[in-house]
Amino acid sequence: MKRLFIGLIWLIGLIGPIGCSVQAQQPEKTRVLLILDCSHSMWDRWQSDAKIKVTQQVLLKFMDSVANQNNIDVALRVFGHLNKNSYGTRLEVPFEDGNNYKIQSKIKTLVPNGACTAASALSNSLNDFPNTGDSRNIILIITDGMDDCDGNICDVARQVQMSGVIVQTFILGIGNKQDFQHNLDCAGKFTYVPNEEQYTETLYNIFRMSEEEAQVVISLNDETDHLIETELPIAFYDRQTGVVKYTTLYSIDSRYTPDTLIIDPLVAYDITVFTTPETILKNKQFKAGRVNRLNITVEQGSLCLRTDGKRTNYQVPQYQILVYRHGTNNLVNTQLLGEQHNYLSGSYDLEVLSTPTLRLDDVAIVSSSATELSIPTPGVANISKPKAISSGAIFSMNEGVLEHVRDLDPNKINERILLMPGQYQIAIKPQSSINYKDVKTVRFEIASGHMTNINLSY
Repeated sequence: MKRLFIGLIWLIGLIGPIGCSVQAQQPEKTRVLLILDCSHSMWDRWQSDAKIKVTQQVLLKFMDSVANQNNIDVALRVFGHLNKNSYGTRLEVPFEDGNNYKIQSKIKTLVPNGACTAASALSNSLNDFPNTGDSRNIILIITDGMDDCDGNICDVARQVQMSGVIVQTFILGIGNKQDFQHNLDCAGKFTYVPNEEQYTETLYNIFRMSEEEAQVVISLNDETDHLIETELPIAFYDRQTGVVKYTTLYSIDSRYTPDTLIIDPLVAYDITVFTTPETILKNKQFKAGRVNRLNITVEQGSLCLRTDGKRTNYQVPQYQILVYRHGTNNLVNTQLLGEQHNYLSGSYDLEVLSTPTLRLDDVAIVSSSATELSIPTPGVANISKPKAISSGAIFSMNEGVLEHVRDLDPNKINERILLMPGQYQIAIKPQSSINYKDVKTVRFEIASGHMTNINLSY
């Protein structure tokens, strides 16, 4: 019993306004919507009295403890109380300042009368929260069983969570344990409460522990377990909604001590470390009231491409380099010639956007090492064309096979084109001709760092 109580505190007792030191503003309010089961089965006896009577006593004391909490608002929605044949639900007391007396008055007069409509109540709950965007919204469902509910509670709960309005939904199950044989974890954090004492203490602890938060110390370590000194962006995403909750820059101080991040312990997170490619951790949750240590191993090395250093009397472009995971079309980064960038250890395929494109396959990046590669310095093709030529194309030649490189500009008599070293062929056609026999081909070679003059004449 004690273990259940402690577990419930951890699950639902930590709903205070949690902020993060890297965020611009902390939420001003924590809003808790109580959704109370008032279906006819709540007349059944449990512990010292009927389930509804026990619940009324517990909730009345519970609301007394909330009355002076300025940073917490409570509202009340009820289902199963309208009439015997009704499956309706209603927001009985909305969120507003000083509504404690109204909630207590309504709780005192509740009479279980209808059927279970938890799915409808949960579906309608999204409209119960003020659209201010400055609060942490919590739903707490109190029920004695959901077997006879209308709708699919799991589907409804998924829609509610994906809306981004709700931080977390909690379900307290009272009554007989056999009424909860079905799994309600799909609808929220479910906890069965076996007795009145735990019922009361659980609700008290929701607010008594509302100021608690989760502290996370992030350590990015290399393969030798040493802290990485490089600053890296890190994002914490709400696992349910996929929406980013916190963004920070990992860093360590002069004493090699990582910083502490303050986050909401009610949310399960998918974490992205913006290495290249990204390092992703799934379904991480952190305990409130303690320092959580998140150790992430990041094995990365650096990559830099340069030309072979030949002197030229023309400027060599700073080519873009496309970096792919080896053997895939998964583009992980674009860097420039001469730049150095860190990558996770592994094999990569590179495309240098020169003319023509230069490919380097299966390049190994080794942890804590620098991979430096050189590519040939391009040469220059100085092409002179007679005015009679209207069109033409340049091809690279490799073992007798042609690959189209680019077309000639029909509006220019002279063109200066930077090409990677190799064998080339130009096909040209006079402006006035439509005959294949008038197409002329010229072969030439480009040497690294040199200019080649090509005179196209008939």
